[in-house]
Amino acid sequence: MTTNVIEASKKEDRELIASLARGLDVIKAFGRGEAALTLADVARATGLSPATARRCLRTLERLGYVGRQEKHFMLKPRVLDLAACYLNSISIEEVCRSHLQDAVNRTENSASLCVLDGGDIVYLAHVGIGRLFRLEASVGTRYPAYPTSMGRVLLGHLPAERLDRYFRETRFTAMTDRTETSPKALRRLVEAARADGYAAVEDELAYGVVAVAVPVFDSQGVCVAAVNCSAHSMEIHRQQLVETRLPILKETSSRITDSLRHFPALSASVRA
Repeated sequence: MTTNVIEASKKEDRELIASLARGLDVIKAFGRGEAALTLADVARATGLSPATARRCLRTLERLGYVGRQEKHFMLKPRVLDLAACYLNSISIEEVCRSHLQDAVNRTENSASLCVLDGGDIVYLAHVGIGRLFRLEASVGTRYPAYPTSMGRVLLGHLPAERLDRYFRETRFTAMTDRTETSPKALRRLVEAARADGYAAVEDELAYGVVAVAVPVFDSQGVCVAAVNCSAHSMEIHRQQLVETRLPILKETSSRITDSLRHFPALSASVRA
């Protein structure tokens, strides 16, 4: 190694933030087939001491990138804000894209899969229709949960205490003049989404957007995501969308559930 290279290496080392590097190593310890790790697993995979690994995990947990269930830790969807680590851990495109594409082929409407992250829905997979649409989404896109079909489905399957907290902490603002913002009315809509097995909205997130969504369950019957079908409200109204697309969406959801048996990380992260 030349003198210049050595000096450059030393300079780079001085600029490194060791704690950030350790935190990223902890995130990368989670991969497909390693959905949930104990503190000892993380320490062994990263080569960190248990005390250092614990501090990293607690920091990531506080920031919302890692969740915990008893002694096990798992990634949460917020990791999407940093990089593709979360997508790599669950291979969501591999799990869902072919099923969404089939739904698009049969309906000629866009199809998406989302999870709930705090008060937002986050898109994990999306297949568009190849023409201009009012709100075309992509992986990582976020929208408030309350004016969306997928958001209402996901909220409807939250435990009671988490749903109560959501309504206490969320400020409901109108996205259009058709957006429902009454907490009491929204709670009724969320409860109806759970009871009916679907939710539908029209012109509430944005003018021209009509969508219907159903839950996606894991092999243990826990709602881990939602899948929707969306169109332009000038082409089809909400009731027509429900009547014609709901059976196809339910079939798509069932196929994704079957695929998730081989990819437990999605279920584990939501359970956290």
